[in-house]
Amino acid sequence: MKPLNILIVEDGQTQREMLRDFLAKQGHFITERDTGEGAIEAIRSGQLDLVLMDYKMPGMNGLQALQAIKEINPEIDIIMMTAYGTIETAVDAMKAGAVDYVTKPIELEELLIHVDRISERRTLIRENEMLREQLKDKGVTAENIVFRSREMEGLVNLVGRVSGSRTTVLIQGESGTGKELFARLIHNLSPRSDKTMIVVNCSALPESLLESELFGHEKGSFTGATMRRIGRFEQADGGTLFLDEIGDLSPPVQVKLLRFLQEREFQRVGGNQVLHADVRIISATNRDLEARVKEGIFREDLFYRLNVVVMSVPPLRERKEDIPPLIDHFMKRYSRQNGKEIREISREARDMLLKYDYPGNVRELENIIERAVVISRGSVLTMEDLPFRELPESAAEPGKIQGRLLKDAVEELERRMIIEAMEEAGHHQTKAAEILGMSERMLRYKLKKYRLK
Repeated sequence: MKPLNILIVEDGQTQREMLRDFLAKQGHFITERDTGEGAIEAIRSGQLDLVLMDYKMPGMNGLQALQAIKEINPEIDIIMMTAYGTIETAVDAMKAGAVDYVTKPIELEELLIHVDRISERRTLIRENEMLREQLKDKGVTAENIVFRSREMEGLVNLVGRVSGSRTTVLIQGESGTGKELFARLIHNLSPRSDKTMIVVNCSALPESLLESELFGHEKGSFTGATMRRIGRFEQADGGTLFLDEIGDLSPPVQVKLLRFLQEREFQRVGGNQVLHADVRIISATNRDLEARVKEGIFREDLFYRLNVVVMSVPPLRERKEDIPPLIDHFMKRYSRQNGKEIREISREARDMLLKYDYPGNVRELENIIERAVVISRGSVLTMEDLPFRELPESAAEPGKIQGRLLKDAVEELERRMIIEAMEEAGHHQTKAAEILGMSERMLRYKLKKYRLK
């Protein structure tokens, strides 16, 4: 991660110097100011990535300074530091554009986690901008890369890092999450982009035909084989072979695929000639392959051959911030395709779409918007154009925690979730961190914070 240019705005000299010395030791470049007015001056005169802003200062307070800074540079990240950890302070700061807030007395380890997270995100953003430029240089449209969430940002970044190699990639995710889109991105950014990418859906063909489809067959090798057939491996020579729903491969096909991955060779059905092909394998599944290995359905040695680089695409219900840009993207696409002039979507309809859980993921959202555009009578999509008139059960409002500070409620929920994850992981911190979706360092900090053993 690249070091950040950090501005510390704190009227207390001792506190300011403590933060300066600590963050400088982490390799960051520090600028100091003791007033809100001084902070604005520093923003105008230098290139800064992050501002640590004290909430209560003489003259212009932290919230006023935050608002002024955001008008000058909306992209800058701001963390509010406050001794007043009420929900009002937190909400005001977040509404004004703060990326996070910490309460005094400041725990340096916790602050470092926030700073590292911002540094990592800024690194991802820079790398993803380079990735989009690479796509543009190769003549590949980037219009299908529609996202806002950090999870998808990380996956797109991973695409950029693995595309240049010939390593096998396994893409996991529910149906409709866009696994094939990621496979095509990897291919289009790879040195193989001028060759073909062949797609095979392993669950769409019966077992008797799949082996022939992949590896080809010789004339007379079975009833109906009236001529030699070239398989997908030969067709994809020099390019990429995308095996979708690979968890449905039959045992005989698994054996032949394993041989290819190990030796880069194969034989047509009914043939004796050993053939070779320069093919990169990208596979995808909506099944739990590890569970299928334990059940004896999927070969363990093949699993490890495929499981070199793993990309797990989260379902749409776990990245709701991606829904608004996807709505706008699909609305424009299908308006253009159907000769409509749909300019916007009503607030009620948009709220409904945000609350729905999408068991069919992005594909389901796309179908909903396409249908709405087609049947709409006006220039605005409304509730009448959606396939549901009432709030779906999956979108029911969760129970609310009444009469408590936001910080207290969040910490209590967090503490319970950590306890449950540690029990589920047999008190193994690495596994518990994976369950919770956080780093081991963050988990260790939380265990210490909540005095959990």
